[in-house]
Amino acid sequence: MQKRFHTAFGTACLALALCLGLPAPSPAQKFKGLALTPPMGWNSWNRFACDINESLMRQTADAMVSSGMRDAGYRYLVIDDCWHGQRDSLGFIHPDPDRFPSGMKALADYIHGRGLKFGIYSCAGALTCGGRPGGRGHEYQDALTYAQWGVDYLKYDWCNTGKMDASEAYATMRDALYAAGRPVVFSLCEWGNNKPWLWGADVGHLWRTTGDIHDCWDCDINYGTWTSWGMLSIVDMQKDLRQYAGPDHWNDPDMLEVGNGGMTATEDRTHFTLWCMLAAPLMAGNDLRRMSPETVRILTNREAIAVDQDSLGVQGFRFMKKGDLEVWVKPLTGGDLAFCFFNRGGTPQRVDYDWKADAVNDGVSRTYVDFKHTEMKLRDLWAHRDAGTTAVPFRTTLAPHDVVLLRLTK
Repeated sequence: MQKRFHTAFGTACLALALCLGLPAPSPAQKFKGLALTPPMGWNSWNRFACDINESLMRQTADAMVSSGMRDAGYRYLVIDDCWHGQRDSLGFIHPDPDRFPSGMKALADYIHGRGLKFGIYSCAGALTCGGRPGGRGHEYQDALTYAQWGVDYLKYDWCNTGKMDASEAYATMRDALYAAGRPVVFSLCEWGNNKPWLWGADVGHLWRTTGDIHDCWDCDINYGTWTSWGMLSIVDMQKDLRQYAGPDHWNDPDMLEVGNGGMTATEDRTHFTLWCMLAAPLMAGNDLRRMSPETVRILTNREAIAVDQDSLGVQGFRFMKKGDLEVWVKPLTGGDLAFCFFNRGGTPQRVDYDWKADAVNDGVSRTYVDFKHTEMKLRDLWAHRDAGTTAVPFRTTLAPHDVVLLRLTK
């Protein structure tokens, strides 16, 4: 029924345009060119869950500016679940009047006034994951409402969807956003259950590849009907997905847990580094108002962020593994390479890497570098210093759960 209604709606719009002598509307599509590099911003869920309100969002917007995060590239401030009030008699959604007394338009104006973009959350089901009104059957109404509020980013979840077809449900919301006319980054939060990497590029700008992240190094939390995953498990789940990602269509291994306290500062730095190597969206999820200096240093490391935001848009990959020591490679623009030496184990690992022993041959990016014939300069992106060249082996000792991130330049 829902699909037939939207087909009829589109036909009616076309007929009206022709009767009025207007050019036929273009076929529905996602707004293109909004996420040529992975989106960066902040989302309320990981730290605050449903404990959100207007004051928190305004304070967070201020903190994104004062901490230097906005200037480092973070743009989207996204309110996750539980902002919803009720639908009115015509079916239009309204924010919770107690939590957001000034309304979403006023909040969006405040966020835009801080040089940021405004994001919001909904769900393809009848109810959101937090039990608030979902978008099912109200897609076009909600898209119009979001456009009126000034929404720039929509995270669309997948709770209470029954036997709905994921690709069709998300395409319906895509079409609704396009019909509303305001460019919106569309984030498909479908958890990877229906392999969105196979169909998501024409629908949204990013899609979740896994269930929810949990603020731990390596743990799996079973809630009965679903599981959340530690950072290490989520990294391992990204295998064989990199060919589907690129400019304007990204694999999303979920939001960052940096600064939330479940991991050490070393593990937070490693978490951030691996997300940069994966060309993942960088959506912070901590309390920006109360960050330690170390958390600020991690989140605003521009040299690491440049690896994530590289315009070539190639997702990195595990190049080599020897026990708990891994080497990750990410091809970059201009023939540069990012190399990450990663100790996933609980004991120190000695690195003695002979560049000339292994050539980089990546079929996805068509990158080939043979260090026997090509010498490259090394830049340590966490130490912020030059680190020699590939003419001699790279040697260091990695602490448990630590990384070294290098940028190689010809």
